[in-house]
Amino acid sequence: MTDLKKRSLLKVAALSAAAAAALVACGKKEEPAPAPAPAPVAAPAPKPEPLKIAFAYVGPVGDGGWTFAHDNGRKALEKEFGDKIVTSFVEKVPESADAERVIRDMAAQGNKLIFGTTFGYMEPMLKVAADHKDVKFEHATGYKQAENMRTYDSRTYEGAYMAGVIAGKMTKSNTLGVVASIPIPEVVRNINSFTLGAQSVNPKIKTKVVWVNEWFNPPKETEAATSLINGGADVLFQNTDSSAVLQTAEKMNKRAFGWDSDMTAYGPKAHLGSAIINWGPYYIKATRDALEGKWTGNTGVWWGVKEGAIDMVSIAADVPEETKTKIAEIKKGLTDGTFTIWKGPIVGQDGKEILAKDAVADDKFLGGVNFYIKGVEGKVPGDKK
Repeated sequence: MTDLKKRSLLKVAALSAAAAAALVACGKKEEPAPAPAPAPVAAPAPKPEPLKIAFAYVGPVGDGGWTFAHDNGRKALEKEFGDKIVTSFVEKVPESADAERVIRDMAAQGNKLIFGTTFGYMEPMLKVAADHKDVKFEHATGYKQAENMRTYDSRTYEGAYMAGVIAGKMTKSNTLGVVASIPIPEVVRNINSFTLGAQSVNPKIKTKVVWVNEWFNPPKETEAATSLINGGADVLFQNTDSSAVLQTAEKMNKRAFGWDSDMTAYGPKAHLGSAIINWGPYYIKATRDALEGKWTGNTGVWWGVKEGAIDMVSIAADVPEETKTKIAEIKKGLTDGTFTIWKGPIVGQDGKEILAKDAVADDKFLGGVNFYIKGVEGKVPGDKK
């Protein structure tokens, strides 16, 4: 084979190899670029633990009055805040050493907001508050406070006054009866306010009082109501926690009021109206303060008709329309500040002036009421005059 042929064959082979290489290169798929690594996902923030809230009740939740009203307030809290809170309660806690034990146990169980719902829990709560600075304590109707304890109350005397206006119009004997619980300023103030309301529409009114010295004792309340009716009272008012007074009036064909809660169902024929307390607005405010870090101790509030805490509801059909209109006017006046219940002239049993004409009682005066006004019979227990 000549050199020329060899060179030709080598050239052809080289061209073939190049062509094959080109074909292989053209048939090869380009590898995709690697996907970028996913950005790290932040772990969800841990859900905050619910605020644990406890309530100490002096009576049973089914008393139909005071404790029932507080428990309705607790239920309003649960509806408002859902799973942000957990509530619990202990009922029938006596105003004694047992109160301190129960409240101390509530703190030990991790409750960070504790409500004590009766006057007699004041000293026990102060003791427990001193030992549990990380817990917030709320005391109903008291006057002592601390760095981590504050007070709250409702102007029940506003409801008592409205009840008196109705009673003064509905009585036939001009004698009213009050079943009273514990002789503290709150209760004495309510007796006087009830009488002031009645006297505002009927100057002939006189009020008789029987003290049972307990907040909740249906048999004693029944006995006291019976005694008042036998003594000539045809309309009864109460500052006790059960429905026994209204039920007694129903049985004895007299009239009476519900107190703290709407008690219509307990004595529909006797019922003239119910002076109720709505604790929900305050409990919601206090809990929101705690959740938002705005809660402060050494303070107190006293809420009434203006704040939606006190009302007169379910007024009986046979109450005159003019009286119902007057009640509506009183509510409006208490709300906008144009009406004042404790405004002079007001005189005591001895005829001496307590408030001068046009003088208005301030909260300090109202907080120290320990006397009867003219028209209330008997003596305040403990009064040595």
